[in-house]
Amino acid sequence: MDGISVQDSLVYVMVSISAVDRSMEDAEMLRIGNIVKTLPIFQGYSSDQLVNAAKSCRDILQDDEGLEAVLGIAASLPENLQETAYVLAAEVAAADLHVSAEEVRFLQLLRNRLSLPKLVTSALEHAARARHQTA
Repeated sequence: MDGISVQDSLVYVMVSISAVDRSMEDAEMLRIGNIVKTLPIFQGYSSDQLVNAAKSCRDILQDDEGLEAVLGIAASLPENLQETAYVLAAEVAAADLHVSAEEVRFLQLLRNRLSLPKLVTSALEHAARARHQTA
């Protein structure tokens, strides 16, 4: 993956879906931080690494082909982590209880790039929405 760690790649996916609608909500940023603090894949991954990865992703996204670059990085993840990348994107999108059209489109692009079955991604999206519901 050209020197990009698996963890950084996952952060790029999360930051990208948060930024795709040009509005990085506090709820989304908090969700990214909580994911990095709690998921086993991020064990030993520091907050400094998270900040650096988020900045690097921001720089990539400023290029005309930035979104395509991030999708390519996601596609280079090991196969066993591709569903993880997708569900993390869905989690971040659902964090503010509103999934924008741009976020839906990003999820579609990600699903296609990762060649994930629609049934699987629908289940992952549904689970993410269910976890973020309020009374």
